[in-house]
Amino acid sequence: MKRLILSSTLVAIAMILQAKVELPEIIGDNMVLQQQTDVNIWGKASANKTVKVTVSWADGDSYEVKADKNGQWLVAIPTPQASFKPQSITISDGEAVTLANVLIGEVWFTSGQSNMEMPLNGFWNCPVKDSNEEIATSAEWAGRIRMATIPKTGMKEPQETVKGKWQVPAPDTAPWMSATSWYFAQMMTRCLNVPVGIICCAWGGSRVEGWTPENILRTYPDVNIEKELEGGWNKGGWWEYWVPLVMYNGMLHPLRHYTVKGFLWYQGEANVGKEKDYAPRLKTMVEVWRKEFSEDQKHPLGDALPFYLAEIAPWEGYGGRDGLSGALLREAQHEAGRIITNSGCITTNDLVKPYEDVQIHPAEKRLVGYRFAWMALNRTYGMKSIWCDGPEYDRMEVKGNQIEVWFKYAEEGISPWKEVEGFEVAGEDGVFYPAKAKLNESNKSYLVSADNVPQPKNVRYCFKNFQIGNVVNHRNLPLVPFRTDK
Repeated sequence: MKRLILSSTLVAIAMILQAKVELPEIIGDNMVLQQQTDVNIWGKASANKTVKVTVSWADGDSYEVKADKNGQWLVAIPTPQASFKPQSITISDGEAVTLANVLIGEVWFTSGQSNMEMPLNGFWNCPVKDSNEEIATSAEWAGRIRMATIPKTGMKEPQETVKGKWQVPAPDTAPWMSATSWYFAQMMTRCLNVPVGIICCAWGGSRVEGWTPENILRTYPDVNIEKELEGGWNKGGWWEYWVPLVMYNGMLHPLRHYTVKGFLWYQGEANVGKEKDYAPRLKTMVEVWRKEFSEDQKHPLGDALPFYLAEIAPWEGYGGRDGLSGALLREAQHEAGRIITNSGCITTNDLVKPYEDVQIHPAEKRLVGYRFAWMALNRTYGMKSIWCDGPEYDRMEVKGNQIEVWFKYAEEGISPWKEVEGFEVAGEDGVFYPAKAKLNESNKSYLVSADNVPQPKNVRYCFKNFQIGNVVNHRNLPLVPFRTDK
């Protein structure tokens, strides 16, 4: 019996000594690591055990770290210049685990609600434009693009791990990749000629408050965490998306160690009606994200990681086509792009078809992704010859029965010259009427007027829940919706 006990004990000890390290799914085959920085590799091992990490790109250089008393460990590994050459990483805690087909490039974190989540396959009677072609040819990008999609995982307490493996584009994987993220990655790899990795962490219908931690939510007078958790959590159906906190705890917090270049944010529909809170709360959320994704790593950008957002698309579901709640939220989104450092907001007003007025998921995702990429390329990568700003309202002057309007980011002019859509004017009574706009070519301005407003006072452009405009600058970037009667 003693021999049996001793033998069993020795076997158990041997098993412990030879135990494989446990890695989060995000640290795995096919991943993309941020180039030319110190990237984090982390996981779990035996308590107080030394973990050795060996990388293929540095002639077999190894890095060692000691796990803490709970077995948690994290080590920062220097990465080289981006390359399309697949690399490998071996991690050992007595028994080696090798990660294969690893690329070094640029890594972006994409988040928000359903228009970011929307895959190439489309949503519920809502297709993505040109999706079948993209899916059929997706393997062309296998050596250039990788994407990890984080499943909806709501938790009441902050988590250390979450599901979500890196996928290589192919006809059987591409249908479930975020369409906006896909097109962003395409434009980025074409322009930078490096691999691009996307971590898509989105949940349809989620609010800003869903991606914000508890200590901050406790300061918001309109958020009662206990009541909202009780009312919406684990009840099934669609309303779980409305719950605050749980996306941050279950999906974002577990990924905070991953080294990324920046964030893309396509969200806002769920915060319509709360436009006064939107910009400051988004700013606070961004500050948390930047701190969490930079505090344990030597990131070149520190806690100033880029954060770019997209305005919500026109939709009559915000309270009728002529309502203002959606327009007010868009206005707040552009304000957020101004008050958040190293940020900016792209316009999507022109990317919706008239028949999409009743569906919240427009089919055009290619240009949304491209516009995100153009902003990142211009502002983060310094490629200033790539424009990223559409015209913005600058000033106006009443001239008799017309209002002349000038714009920023239109130094080389605006278009179209005629058949302009989207303008309205109002007189002293504040009632807005559809207006005609005529290009003043020499001034690069529009003369706006309406027959039934002889003495105009204010002008608006696409400032409704659903109104599509067609004004663009010299690079076909759209005019930002605005009002002068704020």
